[in-house]
Amino acid sequence: MIDVGIIGGSGYTGGELLRLLANHPEVDVKLVTSRKLSGKPVSLVHPHLKSIYALNFEALNAKEAAERCDIIFTGVPHGTAMDWVPDLLDAGTRVIDLSSDYRLPVDVFEKTYGMKHRAPRDAIFGLPELHSEVAEAKLIGNPGCYPTGAILALAPLAHAGLVDRVVYDSKSGISGAGIEPTETSHYPNMSQNVIPYKITTHRHVPEIKQELGLLSPGIKVNFTPHVIPSVRGILTTAHVFAKEGAETTLQDREAVARIYRDFYKDAPFVRMADVVPRLGAVRGSNFCDISFEPEKGSDRIVVVSAIDNLVKGASGQAIQNMNLLAGLDQRTGLWFPGMAP
Repeated sequence: MIDVGIIGGSGYTGGELLRLLANHPEVDVKLVTSRKLSGKPVSLVHPHLKSIYALNFEALNAKEAAERCDIIFTGVPHGTAMDWVPDLLDAGTRVIDLSSDYRLPVDVFEKTYGMKHRAPRDAIFGLPELHSEVAEAKLIGNPGCYPTGAILALAPLAHAGLVDRVVYDSKSGISGAGIEPTETSHYPNMSQNVIPYKITTHRHVPEIKQELGLLSPGIKVNFTPHVIPSVRGILTTAHVFAKEGAETTLQDREAVARIYRDFYKDAPFVRMADVVPRLGAVRGSNFCDISFEPEKGSDRIVVVSAIDNLVKGASGQAIQNMNLLAGLDQRTGLWFPGMAP
């Protein structure tokens, strides 16, 4: 069995980790921390886990947590994980960080998040479909939710060198804003409403540029997010414009389908959808559904992806990374369908 712990388990990603790990055949959850809730049962803030776990929140330091765990998930806010991760690594445990602290180079992180990085460490960007080296990592920076859907939608075409520019329109459920209410998660503001925000300045853009740039240097990326009145899910529409000379290839449906099939042949959680991707088909699951449609007589192809922001966009992907770290089939504990309808 793999002994795991969760540092910062009172939020949505912590609760989702616990939900998904409850039926994992190779995992024993040893601890969940929360300084504010120390001594209180986990089910107090995650009532859906009542009778599933008999755990109480604990207030531990990194050394105490590492002594009890093989792998630790850090689910604390950005800027806080860096206070935990070095001590956890130095104590000999492997870490999967769900914050943004270890996804980007230090200079890019500091510019994007407006803070000094106090504890840089080498990490692997934890998108397994692009980075098989996560299996050998000591520290994995779990990707953001928007970048997961955006990168997976475009990676095959970028890798094939066919893309000049991509313009993303992403729509997310309100759980993406976290457990603390905000203007874009407060029910009266969101009911029967759609709100664009950080229209040209979202802090997930550097992750998208970083990963697509590795596949296709010089690719141009634009991104605008919206919040929709759904609890879970991210639907991303990518308007993809061909490089000069690549227009004919992007107009060829079979050629494009072959590019996606070949690129994702060893990626069980990426599904080429038979219909336009929809949130209901992936809700609660670790799948990313993708489809595409070339625009006739144009240099544009539209690619659509759908993920659950709390699963493939966060906790499910973290467990997928954990499986690879532990030498397990990446599907272990995650191979189940979405909750449709």
